[in-house]
Amino acid sequence: MPWWGTLIIMIAIVAAFIIAMYFIQKRNKKRMDESQAQIDATKQVVSMLVIDKKKVRLKDSGLPAVVAEQMPKRYAIRKMPIVKAKVGPRIMSFIADQDIFDMIPVKAEVKATVSGLYIVDVRGLRTPLEQKSTKKKKQVKKEDSKFDILIKKGRGEM
Repeated sequence: MPWWGTLIIMIAIVAAFIIAMYFIQKRNKKRMDESQAQIDATKQVVSMLVIDKKKVRLKDSGLPAVVAEQMPKRYAIRKMPIVKAKVGPRIMSFIADQDIFDMIPVKAEVKATVSGLYIVDVRGLRTPLEQKSTKKKKQVKKEDSKFDILIKKGRGEM
């Protein structure tokens, strides 16, 4: 087979892959929009006392067995952000949104927007929540030697 025949076959495979990815992305976007509409329709604001939060596997999370059976198989292996909170007289386990999991304070009372067992949004009940600051590492100057860097680390300058 000449080299240009191999090139045409490779271009056809790449084009088929791009087309397949387009349709898969379109289907996933449609599913995401439907689930977001369902979450928006059923969400409600609840006052809760956060007892504990951690990332654990679904089987170790303390969620009801029915929830674990309904989850897709890919979530059985993955660690999920689980929040244990007291809502009224009951202690319940919730699944937190990945974006807000770090904002949730432990052993504090918060006002959360909940859709079923899924925490969508969190606000402080009496005080605003503290945002986690991202620390920037100090840049090492190129003219510093390894010895100077070690001395600065020992002094706490870096």
